[in-house]
Order: sequence, then structure tokens, then C-alpha cells
Amino acid sequence: QLQPVESGGGLVQPGGSMRLSCAASGGTLAYYAVGWFHQAPGKKREMVSCISSSGGDISYDDSVKGRFTISRDNAASTVSLQMNSLKPEDTGIYYCAALLVCLGHVQNWGQGTQVTVSS
Repeated sequence: QLQPVESGGGLVQPGGSMRLSCAASGGTLAYYAVGWFHQAPGKKREMVSCISSSGGDISYDDSVKGRFTISRDNAASTVSLQMNSLKPEDTGIYYCAALLVCLGHVQNWGQGTQVTVSS
């Protein structure tokens, strides 16, 4: 059973940067589209970015466009989310998830990593 595993969360000041990584146990991410989801306190989980299995198709939510960059290394079975110009509203738990395609259903969720943007 493929299990995504996130790393890289923590505390950062507004305007700062942070890089999240998603790896996998029990399999490889190389065959899956991978989405990053954000769940702010008291709100529902929403996709902020997604990358196809080949890396050729990438999408971003308007709230992060121009600030976040998703990338993948299929040889290493990792997907990264570079987050720049962070805002307090970016605070929350970030989950990576494996999907068959970016517009499809999530096959496997990671456990999440906390990102806090605060001075």
C-alpha cells in the first residue's frame, strides 16, 4: 500500500519561504499524479497545486499562483512544493496525496505537516 509521507513543515515569518517534500513508502510516486492540499484551521481541505505523473501538467489554485512552485523527481520518487512570499493565511496543515490524475479522486493521503506563518 502506497503511503505518501510529507516533511519540511514548521514556523516561518510572513514573507519567508519554506519547502515541503513528499516521498512514499510501500511504492513509488512516479506512476501517480501528486497533489498538495491545504487545510486552514476550521476550514475544509483544498488542493493548492497538482502535478501529473510525467510532470508535464501542473496546476495551481489562484491563492498560491506566482508564489508556490511544484516539482517532481520521479527517479527519487519525490514531489516538492516550494512556497515563497508566505502569508499568515497560508497557515495550516499541508497534505500530499497520490491521485491517478489531478482531477480524479485521491488514492492515498499523507499524514500532513503543519506550516505556521507568523511573526
